[in-house]
Amino acid sequence: MNTSQIDRYSLKQYTRLMISFFGCLFVLTLFQYGMLYYKGVIDTIFSVSFLKAIVHQIGFTALMGIVMVFPFNFWENLRSKYGFNLVFVLLSFVLIFEALLTAYYCTTLVPLGSDILGYSYSDMKITIANSGGFMISIYLLIGISILISLFLILYRVTSKVYHRISKMYPFTIVLFSLFMASLFTDGKPINQNKVQYLAVNVYNTSTEDNSYTSNEEYPLVQSANVENVLGEYFELKEEKPNIVFIMVEGLGRDFVGEGAEYGGFTPYLDSLTTKSLYWENFLSNTGRTFGVLPSLLGSLPFGKSGFMELEEYPNKLTMFSVLKNNGYHTSFYQGTNSSFDKVDRFLTSENVDFVLDKSGFGSKYQKQAEDAAGSSWGYPDMELFKKSLSFERNENLPRLEVYMTISTHEPFIPPNQDLFEDKVKNILANGDFDSRVEKIIEKNDNVFATLLYTDDAIKWFMQSYKTQPNYENTIFIITGDHRLIPIPQRNNISRFHVPMIMYSPMLKTTRKMSSVSSHFDVTPSILALLSNSYELKMPKKVAWMGGALDMETAFRSTKNIPLMRNKNELKEYISGEKLYTDGDIMELDEDMNISSAFGGGAIESTLERFKSVNHYVTTENKIIPDSLAIFTIQKEQFTDSETVWLNSVYDGKDSDKGYFKARDLAWNKKWDKALLLCRYNLSGAPSHIDTKILMGRVNSWQGNHEKAAEILQECISINPNYIDSYAALFDVYYWSDKLKEGLALIDKVEANSSSANEIADKISRARTIARNAGIEVHKPKQEEPANTIASIK
Repeated sequence: MNTSQIDRYSLKQYTRLMISFFGCLFVLTLFQYGMLYYKGVIDTIFSVSFLKAIVHQIGFTALMGIVMVFPFNFWENLRSKYGFNLVFVLLSFVLIFEALLTAYYCTTLVPLGSDILGYSYSDMKITIANSGGFMISIYLLIGISILISLFLILYRVTSKVYHRISKMYPFTIVLFSLFMASLFTDGKPINQNKVQYLAVNVYNTSTEDNSYTSNEEYPLVQSANVENVLGEYFELKEEKPNIVFIMVEGLGRDFVGEGAEYGGFTPYLDSLTTKSLYWENFLSNTGRTFGVLPSLLGSLPFGKSGFMELEEYPNKLTMFSVLKNNGYHTSFYQGTNSSFDKVDRFLTSENVDFVLDKSGFGSKYQKQAEDAAGSSWGYPDMELFKKSLSFERNENLPRLEVYMTISTHEPFIPPNQDLFEDKVKNILANGDFDSRVEKIIEKNDNVFATLLYTDDAIKWFMQSYKTQPNYENTIFIITGDHRLIPIPQRNNISRFHVPMIMYSPMLKTTRKMSSVSSHFDVTPSILALLSNSYELKMPKKVAWMGGALDMETAFRSTKNIPLMRNKNELKEYISGEKLYTDGDIMELDEDMNISSAFGGGAIESTLERFKSVNHYVTTENKIIPDSLAIFTIQKEQFTDSETVWLNSVYDGKDSDKGYFKARDLAWNKKWDKALLLCRYNLSGAPSHIDTKILMGRVNSWQGNHEKAAEILQECISINPNYIDSYAALFDVYYWSDKLKEGLALIDKVEANSSSANEIADKISRARTIARNAGIEVHKPKQEEPANTIASIK
């Protein structure tokens, strides 16, 4: 009876202690936001950011409750109140540390993280002393006294509410549930628990051994003299050829070419493999789309989470920059949002001339059907190709065009789905599939229907491209970004096993290669082909991760190829015919099957060395020196005060939300802050055209009409179809009395945008004002309907 009473008493005290601990964290959070508001860094105390901070504090409380319940029970069982006193003291120290870190953050506006490891005790002592150490000590002593007193007061107050808590599920389950919930809430330094932030930051830095020990400052830099293995296969013309890449979502080797496990669903590509240079044992360097652009077009290292995820891009060379520097017009086409996976940021860093994403299609094109949740990636592959070929091409400029498809991605909803699923049934009925494969196809008929659709779209594109300028002087490169994920895979290499097809009217002969190469080898080989045939401005040194494509027809694997399965998962490495995967050494055969191998133990250490080089060159800007860079990276700079304010109003995760917040600020005439948020939004999503248009409008509202017009003209240049850019620019010309410019814009919008009727009122206004001013006005092709459009989307 007495033991039972003690147990109940102990649970009660422990529960009240944790509630009081959270109460103190709540007060510290309130203090932080109050201080930042008082200093004018943030606009308001009670915001979404504040709510996120409370969620994180709940999670941290739950974590501490789970961790400390064990020493509490242990010592409490030895002697009553020992466990309670121990936990009280430990929690008090945590609160004091949280208070110190919060004060530090409110002062410096940056959280204390693993950088603490770079300071000695004497350094910190000097820093504190030179920052008014004595007065800070007095304030800290007062603050700590208040905090501990609050802890005790809250503990006493909780006795009045414990009877409600005792009716809940077991307390540890509640704590664990709250902790798990907090894991799914993204946080910025402003709304994270500062002790947890420091601990995680220090742990990650301390446990990840990516130390680079070599004295070589630029370990990847090498001679640019890559062997021209492609030259003998092409009858190149006097003018530099066009290069067209088609990166097909999920196009694994298992679906294409002779001997494909799931063959028969890409009939056009199958036929193209027999008319091309075709590598059947080719590898993507990443298991997801995030890595295909840097690998295929840049032969670049990965960084920790993929090159495009790097917070700051190091100097680099890619096919985009090299060919643009040699007179090529560079373009990129996709039917989805180019800010996904930060593609737009990568393209912006390469000064790509033209980018088409889903914002530039217009009303003439049909979006991909929505899934059950009501969402759509954007425009399917046929619409992408049709839209891209609607643009005029300059026959006097060589072109680098890069396409990224999307239809063969979840949720696999192709246009005319019933038609293509019927085709799947016909292929199954007439095919010779084993029972396992047949069942997989039947179960995933929508996936294989989408493969048929995309194959049809590529066929249409290749045939239609014959009408484009200088088609006969074009090289097409078709490959997959990785293998489709939903269809069962044979082994760990299947995820990376993709076809590589190089087709051109200039091919002298066809050839099928069974040797192993990777996306890393494409850019070095194409540039070697061009530089050996034309006068190109080529860098004297390069830092390619790959080399010349292997042209051997028989199976062989001679290269060292790192493979990043997912972001942050660099777990596979090929060295010759050996594969290191998840701690196992396997051997590759001619069918890209794998089996256990003897020997090859050095591969793991080779992978570890690569990881250290990969980390070093991407974090320290040591891929290539400044002298070799073609385009230097211009990064937006924000002060500490600006950064804290930005984090308080926007977490940087959703560019649409960032735009709407900036728009609200603009409507409330907080123009400077609206422009600041626009800059921040565009630093992470440079293709977000609505944000650019808003910047143009705000500049005009501030009287900076020239700047506004410049921004909006750039928007039209990037996306000639998007009607909101024209609507805003008509307003700017109207406000700044630019009558002739307004008239010229009428011709431009009617020629380029399929939605010109949506701004008929602005077009009519421009004509009327010009007439009243005595300026000759061309008669409109037809009377515009009296439509209007909101000033801001």
